[in-house]
Formats: sequence, structure tokens, C-alpha cells
Amino acid sequence: MTYPFGAVVGMDDLRLALLLNAVSPAVGGVLVRGEKGTAKSTTVRALAAVLPPVDVVPGCRFACDPAAPDPACPDGPHDAGARGTRRPARLVELPVGASEDRVVGSLDLERALTEGVKAFEPGLLAAAHRGVLYVDEVNLLHDHLVDLLLDAAALGTAYVEREGVSVRHAARFLLVGTMNPEEGELRPQLLDRFGLTVEVAAPRDPGVRAEVVRRRFAFDADPAGFTAAWADEEAGLARRIADARARLPHVVLGDGALRQVTAVCAAFDVDGLRADLVTARAAVAHAAWSGREEVTEDDVRVAARLALPHRRRRNPFDAPGLDDETLEQALTDARPDDDPPPPEGGPGDPDDGPDDDSPDDGVPGDPDAPGIPGDPGTGSNVHGSGADTGEKPPVPGGGAATTAPRGEGGGRAGSAPAPERAAAAPSDPFRTRRLEVPGIGAGAAGRRSRARSERGRVVGATRPTGTVTRLHLPGTVLAAAPHQVARGRTGPGLRLERGDLRQASLEGREGNLVLFVVDASGSMGSRARMAAVKGAVLSLLLDAYQRRDKVGLITFRGTGADLALPPTWSVEAAAARLRELPTGGRTPLAAGLLRAHDTLRVERLRDPRRRPLLVVVTDGRATGARGGDHVGEARRAAGLLAAAGTAGVVVDCESGPVRLGLAARLGTALGARTLRLEELAAEALAATVRGAREAA
Repeated sequence: MTYPFGAVVGMDDLRLALLLNAVSPAVGGVLVRGEKGTAKSTTVRALAAVLPPVDVVPGCRFACDPAAPDPACPDGPHDAGARGTRRPARLVELPVGASEDRVVGSLDLERALTEGVKAFEPGLLAAAHRGVLYVDEVNLLHDHLVDLLLDAAALGTAYVEREGVSVRHAARFLLVGTMNPEEGELRPQLLDRFGLTVEVAAPRDPGVRAEVVRRRFAFDADPAGFTAAWADEEAGLARRIADARARLPHVVLGDGALRQVTAVCAAFDVDGLRADLVTARAAVAHAAWSGREEVTEDDVRVAARLALPHRRRRNPFDAPGLDDETLEQALTDARPDDDPPPPEGGPGDPDDGPDDDSPDDGVPGDPDAPGIPGDPGTGSNVHGSGADTGEKPPVPGGGAATTAPRGEGGGRAGSAPAPERAAAAPSDPFRTRRLEVPGIGAGAAGRRSRARSERGRVVGATRPTGTVTRLHLPGTVLAAAPHQVARGRTGPGLRLERGDLRQASLEGREGNLVLFVVDASGSMGSRARMAAVKGAVLSLLLDAYQRRDKVGLITFRGTGADLALPPTWSVEAAAARLRELPTGGRTPLAAGLLRAHDTLRVERLRDPRRRPLLVVVTDGRATGARGGDHVGEARRAAGLLAAAGTAGVVVDCESGPVRLGLAARLGTALGARTLRLEELAAEALAATVRGAREAA
């Protein structure tokens, strides 16, 4: 039994975003970002119960509306106006491990092989038509599946071209994705395709938290009784959604409100025009939800706070959010001169609802409990921090990483330890050369290294050694076709034997664990040089984000090594630790390598399929307390990593006219490639190729 939507405490922004999409699916869906244990999934699953029921054509697998059936429905044609059957709106959940044919549908193999008929087996997109498609942990979903979902959600139509099948069917649904940012972000291109986004967090008020626990205990003790107590509230919400849908076509978006929409989008310098369209649609939906037939400034304000935070990000290390002063100034500047100012109550005024009979969200008989948002609410952090990190977008080049001078000091054996320096700001990030783990793995989906897995492109067919998990249909048909006469088959279809079956061989890309080991000792030189090193590591972090890698950060200086960031999917956390990293002291290189060896050993036990890539950023010097064989210790530590088969890259940070080549020797001991800092940028390699061509 599902927890009632109206009984969810707080989460006003989340519930409002879901309701606006329920009123107008054209808004484009909701992405819910938040920490674990904040009732994200509970709230989304509860939404289906308050959606109005739908009329469907009997027997249609694509849930066609009998009043206006899809003329291209694969199960059609249907007679318009025919009698339909009524059923509840569906909530379809898409698991993270789903395959492409499960999402979009595929050829019905049973009918194809037994009857010789090309029949289409619908997927989850067809099942979610006129309902809700929910993807938990959407940030862990394979990128090409996210592309399919967002394309279908934007077009309202799914196109299937695979295995000799060409099908088009309607796929209009409310797309909801939830994610924990600590487990990794969506790429900005995919993030922009979600209409609205909401940041949720657990309430900090002890009274509100107590009410959450109280209601959850009551539901667990008597689900049927608890649901019955909220039945009237749920029915009222369903009626209000239906009324808002009926009102939606009549809502007017006037020129003044439209100017405010575009002014706000321009003020936040968002890319493209999708933000303007989504904000306008959300404002119209909010007006319909609030019982108005004309969009007001409050509608635009609410829509902007939900539609723009994730679109103002310039790179993955920017935090989503809006600055309230900028928003209000843009609304004021675009306000027509003859428009009166908004009421003093402003957003969230309890007297600004559509009518006095709208359903209340509190506990029955409790006027102080949180309510369903009809206007801008408080609750989760839609506005974000409002702070601009000041980071510039990734730019080609990376010259800053090549010109930093070698500083003094530091770290020679027997000398006084260098004083600790304050953290240097990293230079601008740049596009790096592609670093890969050699060979073919079978790890988590990603973009860095080659992998054989259940997802990817078909590269051939093989005889199965066990159960067939993915049939290669052309290979199976070709293997069986020459034997049909001998098997007495003269009609349509094929007569198959076990030996005819062929397993599809798939090859895709996988994400790796990229463990950064960064030298922060005094031998790394001046602030300018350390800024260049940090800029290079920041560039590698950006590359890891784009290739869906797990990342970790180890730093070494002074007397030991520190695991600054345990392996995680959150590259933002790694970037933050990197910016705060001070420098100075001796160079305990062996300690850094041994800490990397221990960290990778633990990670292999946790996730044996994820192959590691070790990136050591150092000038190769090894110093420590007086009297130790620091160079020998570092080589022995490197030998342990090499013996474990760890793929690695050493980024040589040594600069100046005289180079000792210590980092290159470390690379040899590790069995790793060595790149000089100035060679790390992809543009440097391209410039070399261009120069060779021009010389020829």
C-alpha cells in the first residue's frame, strides 16, 4: 500500500513541482536531488494515487485515449469516440540496470521465430504513456538510456528502429528522476533536459521531524486505516488536478508576463531557449493550479525558482542555485510601468490561494500542519546557496599549466622543513588527453575504457556456453536457415535447434576508479606552479566527471600521506578538497604510494569489476627524515603497485631548464606512462600534429 501524497510532511517545493507536471506534462519532468533518507521515492510513488484515472481503449497495449486515439498506434486503428475502460494512472519504475530493448521495446522473438511474423513487444515507455515514469538513481543510469527517456519525454513520441522493426507510438508521461549528488552528477547536457529541479533536505526543525516519525509509525502500524484517514484529502487533490488540467488551455500568458520570463532567463545568462520555454510552461501550469486564467508575476517567480537553478551552472563544479536579489531585480525591471506592485504578503501568502475550499494538507483537524503548496512554498532548498563559485568554464589550451616556474625550497634530506604555504587557487581547467586503462574490462557503465558487458554496440555473435542472455537474431537465423529443408520445414518460420542459437557480443565503454595521488610538498615550488598543478588535476577531475568515473584523492607532504577524499562519484567534493589543499614540507613519496596501494586493495574487495587508474602528480623527488633511503622506499612502493597490475600515469611536474627525470624513473618503476605537465592538454598533441603537417 502506498503512503498518501497529502501526508508527506514538508517537501513543499518537491510536491509543487510534481503537481505542476501533473497539470502540464509539457513542462518536461522533475529531477529531485537530495541526500539519502529524505522521502524522495516515497513522495514520487505517492503521486500516482492522486492523478485522475484515465480512459483507455480496451485491449490497447499503448493506453490510447478512446476520445482521441493515436492514428499511428501499432495496435490500431481505433475508432474515435468508442467506449473505453477506466483505470488508474500508472507509475512505471525503470530500474537502473534496464536494457535498451526493455525501455523502448523490441521484436517479439517468440512470434518471429515460430510464426515468421514481425511483431513489436512494447517496452516501459509504452507502459508509462499517460502516467508517470519514475527513475530512481537516474544519475547512475547509462547515458544512452537517459537520452532515450528525455527525447521521448520532449517529443511525446517514442521511435523504435531496431532488429528489423520500425515502430512509432505515443509516449506522453510525467518523467521523474531522483538522485543523490554524492553518487555523481548528470552531465550538464542531460541536466538541462529536465524541466524542473528541486533540492531536498531533511528538515532541521525538531517538531517537523517528530511529525514525520509520528506519521510514519502510524502508517506502518495500520496502512489501511492511515490511508483511509487521508482518503478525502487525496480525492480533493485529484479533483484539483483535473480542474487545473481543464483550465490549462484557457490560461493566458500576457506580453508583460512573457517579458518577465525572458528577462529572468537573460539575467541568469542561461544557455539556449529551453529555459524560457520551460519557465513559461511552468508559469502557465502554476496559474492553472492556483485557479487563475492569467499568468501573474508570482507565477513567473515560482516557475523561475524551479526551472532555472540547474541551468545556470557553467561547469560541473558549480553549485546549482539562484540569487534572490537578481531574480527580484529582473522581475522588477521587466514589470510594465502601469502594473501595481505585488501584494505585501508576497509569495506564500496564505490568503493568495485559488479559493477557500481547496484541500488542506495537514493532519485532519490540525490547522498547524504543513499544507499542500498552492503558491510558492518554503521547504526544500530550491534556491540553493545563491553563491557563485566564480569558476571559469573549461577552455581549450592549458597554457597556464606549462609556464609556472619552479620554486625554491623544499624538502631536501637533512634540510630544515619548508614552511607551510596557504592554499593556491587552481588555474583554468582545460581539455586533457584521454587516459585509459589498457585491455577490456567488464565494469560499470562509463566512457573511459573498453568493456564487454550487457550494454553497448553489437560487435559479433558467438556460440553460447551457457544460458543465452542476449540472442543475436541475424546470427541465429543464418545458422538455422541452411538446415530447414533437412528438418522438414516448408512453411513460414524457422525450426530451431540448440546449436543454432547465437549469443550477441557487445562492446561498450566502462567507468574506472581514478585515484589521484598529488604531491603537495615544498619541492613543488611556488604558488604559481602549484596553481598550475591544481589546474591540471581539476582538468582531470572534469574529464573523470564526463566519463562517469569514480574518483579518489590522496595527498602527501610533510611526514605522511592523507586520504583527502575516499573513492566517490562526487567530483565536486574532490575539487573542493583540491582547492583547499595547502603545500609545504618534505616529500614522503613512498607514503603516498603505499596509501594508494592500500586504498586500491580495499576498493577491489568492494567493487572487483571496477578497474583502477592511478594518476600520480609529482616532480618525482623523495625526501623525508634524515638518514632514510627515501628513493629506495619509493621504488619498492611503486613495485607493489606494479605487481598488482595497476594501470597508471605519472604527470611530471618538474620544470626549469635542468630536469632530473625523477618522475620518469618513477613511471618506469610503476610500469606507467609518464607525461610532462605541459603534454597533458589534448590541444598540445593536436598542435604537434598540425605543426608536422605544415612542415611536410
